[in-house]
Amino acid sequence: MSRYKALPAELDPCARQLVERLRQLKDHGELTMRHLAAKTGYSAKSWERYLGGTSLPPREALEALARITGADPVPLIALHEIAADTWGSGRARTAVAEPHPTTGKQEQVTLTGPTTPHTTTPPAKAPAPGRFPHIHIALTAGVVALAVALLAALLLMLRLDEDITPAAVAAPPSTAAASPSPSYTCRISRTDGRWSAGINEGRNDEIVYGATGADVAEAQCLLRRAGISPGGIDGMFGPLTLRAVKTFQQREGLVVDGMLGPRSWKALRG
Repeated sequence: MSRYKALPAELDPCARQLVERLRQLKDHGELTMRHLAAKTGYSAKSWERYLGGTSLPPREALEALARITGADPVPLIALHEIAADTWGSGRARTAVAEPHPTTGKQEQVTLTGPTTPHTTTPPAKAPAPGRFPHIHIALTAGVVALAVALLAALLLMLRLDEDITPAAVAAPPSTAAASPSPSYTCRISRTDGRWSAGINEGRNDEIVYGATGADVAEAQCLLRRAGISPGGIDGMFGPLTLRAVKTFQQREGLVVDGMLGPRSWKALRG
C-alpha cells in the first residue's frame, strides 16, 4: 500500500472521505501515478494534488478512475457534489497551468490554500443620546444594506467559480482520447528452438520496473505463454508484470530481482 501524507487539518469531512476513497481505489488497482496519468488523461502532478487533499478533482477524473478500477462511480459523484459545496470554506483557490503528460498542452488545475484573515472596520462611534437619532438610524440601515450586497456578490462569485472550474479542468480527457496508448498483439512462434512474440524483433535488452514499449510487451506475451499472467499486454512494466517476472524467476531457479536481463530472457525464450 502507498504511503500518503496526512490530509490537511482544515479539510471538510466529506472531502476527506472522498480523498480516502480515491486512495483506496488506487491502491486496490495497484496503480502508480504514471498509470493514472496514462489511463485518465490527468497528469501525475494533478493526481498527487487530488490524493493529497490540496485540490478537488473534477467529476470526469472520478469517472475515469472508477472505470479503470471497475468501481461504482455513483458514490464517488455523490461525495464529490457534497464536497464541492464546502471545499472553498476557509480556503482560497488559485488556477495554475500545467503541461499534460502526453500532449504537452497546458491544463488548468485549481489549488486551494488557507485564506488571509479578513480585517473588520471598527464600528463608527454612536452619537450621543438625544442627538440626531434619525441620522443614526439611517447610517445603521445603510451599513446593513451594504453588507448584504457585498455578501450576495461574494456568494455569486463563488458559485460562478465552481461552475467554470470543472469545465476548464475537464478538457484534457478529450485530447488524451485522440492519442490512445499503443496496442500489442501476441504472435507466438518458435524458430530455431527460441520462442518469440513477434513484437520486438527478438531483442533481449535489459528492462526494469517502470519501463515501457515493445520490449515490455514481448516479455508480457512470453510470460503469458509460460503460464504466468502479467496483467494486460500494454507494454507497461507495472506492479502486475513485476510480480509475474519474479514468479517466473523463482520457478526457473534464477536470481529473483524483478529485472529482465540476459538469463531471464534466455529462459523466457526457451
